[in-house]
Amino acid sequence: MSSASNKTEQSLYAKREKIYPREVHGRFAFLRTLSVIILLGLFFILPWIEMAGRQVILFDLPARKFHVFWLTFWPQDFLLLAFLLILAAFTLFFFTALAGRLWCGYACPQTVWTDVYLWIERKVEGSRIKQIRLDKADWSLNKILRKLLKHFIWLLIAGATAVTYVSYFTSEKALSHGLFSFQLGGWELFWIGFFTLATYINAGFMREQVCKYMCPYARFQSAMFDNDTLIISYDEKRGEPRGSRRSDVHTDYKKEGLGDCINCTMCVQVCPTGIDIRDGLQYECIGCSACIDVCDDVMDKMSYPKGLIRYTTQHAVDGKPSKILRPRIVIYFVLLVLFSSLFIYSVSQRNIIDLDIIRDRNQLYRETSGLIENIYTLKLINKDSRNHEFNINVDGIEDLILLIDRDSISVESGTVYDLPVRVRAKEEDLVGRSTVIHFTISAMDQTGLSIKQEAKFLGPNP
Repeated sequence: MSSASNKTEQSLYAKREKIYPREVHGRFAFLRTLSVIILLGLFFILPWIEMAGRQVILFDLPARKFHVFWLTFWPQDFLLLAFLLILAAFTLFFFTALAGRLWCGYACPQTVWTDVYLWIERKVEGSRIKQIRLDKADWSLNKILRKLLKHFIWLLIAGATAVTYVSYFTSEKALSHGLFSFQLGGWELFWIGFFTLATYINAGFMREQVCKYMCPYARFQSAMFDNDTLIISYDEKRGEPRGSRRSDVHTDYKKEGLGDCINCTMCVQVCPTGIDIRDGLQYECIGCSACIDVCDDVMDKMSYPKGLIRYTTQHAVDGKPSKILRPRIVIYFVLLVLFSSLFIYSVSQRNIIDLDIIRDRNQLYRETSGLIENIYTLKLINKDSRNHEFNINVDGIEDLILLIDRDSISVESGTVYDLPVRVRAKEEDLVGRSTVIHFTISAMDQTGLSIKQEAKFLGPNP
């Protein structure tokens, strides 16, 4: 095998080297920290907040009810879910085309939890240099204790994350009771174990590997970029040629043929994915802006202008004018507004009651007392936040007879009421093998609250 093929094979299957990102401070680091605090706060606090006697967010899969603040969604509201998914997609497209990978750098769960794990690692093992020295050192009591403490805290956070995540699908009260009384069900135990392990491995060990090799977003982001997209870029014209120099000796480095980059490699040391931003835009870059903060700090110490690494556009780097408002941005924005409006309209106009009609499958029809009889089960869903009293009517065939065992039905908030009914008609009034009839459900305690649904009334061939 040739030496070239050997090099290729080695690069493809090289063992991962651990990255030790240096701690960085600055305006973008502050924004990332603020984003982590807000997102984690919402994630851990929301299951404990109640509204109308229930969690503000609860995806009750066994009951097929999805509570989101004051709204309750049902499987029949699938169109609203489609709107939400489309809305999320266009939001991602819009902000990516406008300012690059903002989601990856500031809001992605992988980034958020990895930042928390990195912060714990620094608190337990020390700075970047101390971590490298500790990993290279021989095993000692100090090293064992530090490693055990770090992994113990990581596992605690992973467990808390898993329990919180499951509490969005199982009532927090029921989950807490089952957890502390050791009476959790099999599925709850499985998912808590699964997400504990997933969080521990992804944020503690895989880290940048998830972004580089598992996340599809890094692969198709280039389709949403153009030369006017804000990206993190190194100003090669200003920075090259690189060269080290003393900060306390102010010589004319330009005459010496040097650019502003002092080749300190700080931008590489703070990068969570281990890339060198000076090599140009790379798919591994998650847009966290850590390199901007640390480079600005170095420029300050050297008394050079900031912005050697900055948010800019490819057109600006090439010395061309940039355009924020361009056809792609306008189209994404219009679609974003359109689908947001459709979602709001659909939610405001949706009927808070729903009706499913199920025919008796045991027999198509039966003859009784000279009449043709069909049997149905009416499933009435009350999506409202309060109980309602309903009455039922049927029409579509002359002299229809509706047989039920009560004059009205009371349906509690957020429940499904099953009501078997029988409908009879004269054979001579049927227009064919199948005749359309309509059930109308009307609330007795609220004017205008009603729903009309059609069904098939079957009879013998005419």
